[in-house]
Amino acid sequence: MRPNHITLALLAAFGLIVPAHAFEPFVIKEIRVEGIQRTEAGTVYNYLPVKVGERVDDAKVRDAIKALFATGFYNDVRIEADKGVLIVSLDERPVIAEIRIEGAKEFETDQLMKALRENGLAESRTFDRSILEAAEQELKKQYYSRGKYSVQFKTTVTRLERNRVAISFDISEGLVAQIRQINLVGNQSFGDKELLDYFQLTTPGWLTWFTKNDQYSKPKLQADIEALRSFYLDRGYLEFNIDSQQVALSEDKKDIFLTVNLSEGQKYTITDIKFAGELIVAEAELRKLVDIKPGDVFARSKINQATKAINDRLSDEGYAFANVNAVPEINKEKNTAAFTFYVDPGRKTYVRRININGNLRTRDEVIRREMRQLEGAPYSGWKLRRSKERLDLLGFFSEVTIDTPLVADSTDQVDVNVTVTEKQTGNINIGAGYSRDDGFTIIGGFEQSNIFGTGKYLKVDLNTGKSRQVYSLSFSNPYATPDGVARGFSIYKTRYEPNATNDVVSEYVASVIGGELNWSVPISEYDGISFSLAADRSSYSISERTSATLRKELERVGNNPKTFRASVGWARDTRDSALSPTRGVMRRLGASVAVPGSDYKYYKLTAQQQWFFPLSKDFTFLWNIEGGYARGYGGEALPFTQRFNAGGVGSVRGYETASLGPKERNSFNDYVAVGGNRTLINNFELLLPVPGLKNDNSTRLSLFVDGGTVWGEDEKFDFKAMRYSAGIAFQWIGPLGPMKFSLARPLNAKKDSIAIVDGKETTIKGDELRRFQFQLGRTF
Repeated sequence: MRPNHITLALLAAFGLIVPAHAFEPFVIKEIRVEGIQRTEAGTVYNYLPVKVGERVDDAKVRDAIKALFATGFYNDVRIEADKGVLIVSLDERPVIAEIRIEGAKEFETDQLMKALRENGLAESRTFDRSILEAAEQELKKQYYSRGKYSVQFKTTVTRLERNRVAISFDISEGLVAQIRQINLVGNQSFGDKELLDYFQLTTPGWLTWFTKNDQYSKPKLQADIEALRSFYLDRGYLEFNIDSQQVALSEDKKDIFLTVNLSEGQKYTITDIKFAGELIVAEAELRKLVDIKPGDVFARSKINQATKAINDRLSDEGYAFANVNAVPEINKEKNTAAFTFYVDPGRKTYVRRININGNLRTRDEVIRREMRQLEGAPYSGWKLRRSKERLDLLGFFSEVTIDTPLVADSTDQVDVNVTVTEKQTGNINIGAGYSRDDGFTIIGGFEQSNIFGTGKYLKVDLNTGKSRQVYSLSFSNPYATPDGVARGFSIYKTRYEPNATNDVVSEYVASVIGGELNWSVPISEYDGISFSLAADRSSYSISERTSATLRKELERVGNNPKTFRASVGWARDTRDSALSPTRGVMRRLGASVAVPGSDYKYYKLTAQQQWFFPLSKDFTFLWNIEGGYARGYGGEALPFTQRFNAGGVGSVRGYETASLGPKERNSFNDYVAVGGNRTLINNFELLLPVPGLKNDNSTRLSLFVDGGTVWGEDEKFDFKAMRYSAGIAFQWIGPLGPMKFSLARPLNAKKDSIAIVDGKETTIKGDELRRFQFQLGRTF
């Protein structure tokens, strides 16, 4: 049989051209593949729709050519027949062996490589000129998004052996095109400067090298347009409209000119607020949710707030899919508008199932016992919001989300999907060191607030320093009973030897061993009462350097005094998060007393309140105020171990820890702080996110002003004694636990002074300052 030769181009492959020389049908005895360099023959056989032993004709040949072209591996496909042998001749497309990017500074090379891969251009893939051109356009888009409109690409394709190619992108990035001018056209009631203050985009300034806000970005422009719209709609301009916006690029592609054309319309006032539809909640109650009254200037934000408040109130009644629309009745002649809130509650909704996701360590029951929304119960928006708050307050999770998808084939049921992202809740601290005062020291500790995923708390501390030794164990079960009564205990042994050195006798040595039992009982959703009983015994060794105050106290109670202490406290916590609160109040009151049978007789009262005020989405204002009062009873003095101290992280930053308040001359003839029986601490703090870590709840910056001090029993309560400081602080919930760093400037520190003591001139040291301070393991 004379060979039949057919060459089909791409059109023929898709059946648009019929071969001039048709095949005479025959049975395939053998299939031979020619022209391949990289592709295995078996790969070709897999794509061929015909096999050895089959009868082949023109239609099957056409299908075979289509199938091979469809792989994208070949530039040309030819099929011949010779004495029962089907010969497949292929012209392979080259494969990409290497991609190089040179000259890229604005982007990381990996970032650009990822953009190429997403557009089909990557090493080991088949080379296609059209894909290369599309990938180059994508790289240009990447640079345009950074304002580099003058970027130029030189793309080189180099042929290599074995039908491979190397692709090189040589990038000349050029300069960033800057916004040279922003024009507002049509504004009459407000000047350009006032309106442009609400824009994120701006012309070059002294800080734009950092913010990049002088570089054009379409998303930023749209955000600015929406900010402009909100500005007008919140000031009564109900018919405000953006007519058009133009972005013009200079010929040298270095400058950008923005123009926004707007129509202000007239300023409108509210004449009436009405309600219509199915009012499940009484109209009088709905009116309390609407912060708008006749005569007010129209403000879209207030309309939106009212709509959301009504929706939330309906969700509290079980209507998860309520629809509230505020419809205006506009009087253009008088420039007034009356709004009607149309209420459609929809069907009452029930919760079918609560699903817990993301908890790898924490047990389901720990999460479920915080849920105020129950399965099978009517849906409640307030209970879901409160459930999320309680989960946040546990401190076990960096993120908690609650979704309520509609149950399939149901119109009145939802599932509640609780998804948590767990964070580290345990800390291990092991270290060793050597100092002249303490000698060789081992420091160790273990703290886990969610031990074995049960929500129980365990802490172990170990410190073997020469001047201070601590051994303690604490445990707490927050749900010792199903209704949330917490129970815990702690046992401890400490030894303190101030000024312990190798060559100086210490003032005294104090050892304490004791334990405590504590309970906490919830009395409402936000309030709880705590009780504790503690007992300890101290042991003192004194020397000739012991101060007169301590000697006098030990003469009265002996060198081994014992104390039995009873305490009661009340706390109210309405914060929205324990990790990163933005709103709410934390309020605490506490009282403790040394009960009969103790060698000491005293009582102690403490109070603290924290207010968190959200100023915006990212900024929160914190006001913390706390105070305390302690006194001995039965004619006895307050033990020096129960005195208040101030100064340092947690009270007044910028001053040495526990250095503020009354001072006494010790055996070294130095005046040192000895604490007092009254204290007042006041802190103002502006909490803000860390730049670049806006969505990271484990970090926070703050600007603060602190004030506080301690007064002794024989001192007059005088605010002039307060010490103040201001500065910046950084908080990080890291692998080693909560860490807080502060840099403070004392504002009215007391300087050294000269006094005559016992007829001699003596220097009385002023306040001890510590401008940089940090604290591990405790957050304020």
